[in-house]
Amino acid sequence: MTDKRDGDPLEEDSWQENGVHTNHYSSISPSGSPVVQEEPFSTYFEEKVPIPEAPSQVFSFRKLWAFTGPGFLMSIAYLDPGNIESDLQSGAKAGFKLLWVLLGATIIGLLLQRLAARLGVVTGMHLAEVCNRQYPTVPRVILWLMVELAIIGSDMQEVIGCAIAFNLLSMGRIPLWAGVLITITDTFVFLFLDKYGLRKLEAFFGFLITVMALSFGYEYVLVKPDQGEVLKGMFVPYCADCGPMQLEQAVGIVGAVIMPHNIYLHSALVKSRDVDRRKKDDVKEANKYFFIESTIALFISFLINVFVVAVFAQAFYNKTNIQVNEMCNATGSPHTDLFPLNNGTLEVDIYKGGVVLGCFFGPAALYIWAIGILAAGQSSTMTGTYSGQFVMEGFLNLRWSRFARVLLTRSIAITPTLLVAIFQDVQHLTGMNDFLNVLQSMQLPFALIPILTFTSLTSIMNDFANGLAWKISGGLVILMVCAINMYFVVVYVTALNSVLLYVLAAFLSVGYLCFVGYLSWHCLIALGVSCLDCGSRIPMSLSRHTDIFLLSDMDLDRGVDR
Repeated sequence: MTDKRDGDPLEEDSWQENGVHTNHYSSISPSGSPVVQEEPFSTYFEEKVPIPEAPSQVFSFRKLWAFTGPGFLMSIAYLDPGNIESDLQSGAKAGFKLLWVLLGATIIGLLLQRLAARLGVVTGMHLAEVCNRQYPTVPRVILWLMVELAIIGSDMQEVIGCAIAFNLLSMGRIPLWAGVLITITDTFVFLFLDKYGLRKLEAFFGFLITVMALSFGYEYVLVKPDQGEVLKGMFVPYCADCGPMQLEQAVGIVGAVIMPHNIYLHSALVKSRDVDRRKKDDVKEANKYFFIESTIALFISFLINVFVVAVFAQAFYNKTNIQVNEMCNATGSPHTDLFPLNNGTLEVDIYKGGVVLGCFFGPAALYIWAIGILAAGQSSTMTGTYSGQFVMEGFLNLRWSRFARVLLTRSIAITPTLLVAIFQDVQHLTGMNDFLNVLQSMQLPFALIPILTFTSLTSIMNDFANGLAWKISGGLVILMVCAINMYFVVVYVTALNSVLLYVLAAFLSVGYLCFVGYLSWHCLIALGVSCLDCGSRIPMSLSRHTDIFLLSDMDLDRGVDR
């Protein structure tokens, strides 16, 4: 069998294998460029992990181990400080009653990550690269800016989470701004671990996840939550005696779990495996093992999140400020002034959470909590940096040196974080965290709509395009997630009590909704609503795709400029 390369890529990159016709599953070209192929985008991985040959069998642990890595790096976004804070607030405000929301959000997240991984495996390109080739210039730039905003918002939470951990571990001796600088420095160091091998980098992330599991697992064992209540809260989708506060918290859980930049990240990470996309069976096998690995990784992240929710549900649900103040005063805590002498319901964040654990369960509980937060912040900061670099080089087609790319993407995200750390003290960050959650919630459509659009197109995904069931269920899930997050945004804006801000929000909403409508228009065409396919610059319909070409694998037989 010969693999022809000179003629029409749609016709000559197919072959007969065992009497069965299969297509060449590979990268797609920029729109309108059927002949000239661009230089490949550089990637952060100096190597590709080889997949071992194995006799034909349904499942192989050796192959699963070879595919293990990207899913666990992706799962770290489900364990970042923003998620941990959402977990502890859920436990303190609603007890065990919202665990089912956390479970549902994690399952939805898994289904969305499946789409991201399939796009990367089938096309050999990540989501930002596909957007770069398929959207016109203006929408592409706007999309890039929106995703960058989401990354900056997430990165601020992660870096400040690390800084809070340093502050707790040093008993306040390391101020917030110094913790930010330390985090920036060690992130630069850790990011170059892949120079020593991709598997070593993935092992380091595995170590950080293990630290989180042990830290928050220790708190779980120490507090001894009611196991019956944990199971009831997880599998009974009901919230007895819940009001607006608990509803807002449930919405916040969904917004914290499903993060836009993580879709872009996962579609890029799967490219680190040496999958021969010229063989349909190899692509199918990669999709299967990546899904299994992602399921295992998100199950572990879910358990860690449950640890945090259950600890604060058991120990601090319905606690008042004066109760906590008295306990902290009795144990000689220097943080007693954090809790006013009133009967208001206790409100906690990741800083106050560590303090109240120390007051009720001893200093060891505080320090171990801080270690878990440090591991969560450090790992998510690193994956956030990878997300920023993949997004920037994908949308803008950057060909800078690796250090220049790291420096630029770090600077964009870190500058506002450092300003916040300098002008804000560690005890008053909850308001900023709410704003950052709203910012990320608003960016969700700019990841979810494109991923559903492109994975539904047979011109891009061939036989691996979404079927009718996936198109319908995926569309409904994305509509539900976006609606939930928009509710969260509306609740936040209406609580600002400022006419000027209302007017500004209304003005911005017009442009925002217009752009979401534009993306939704293309998505509906991709889903098969052909009556909308009128005058689109990008022919999205399943019957008309003259400017989308499947080309040879961009990574094959080509050097990558690093």
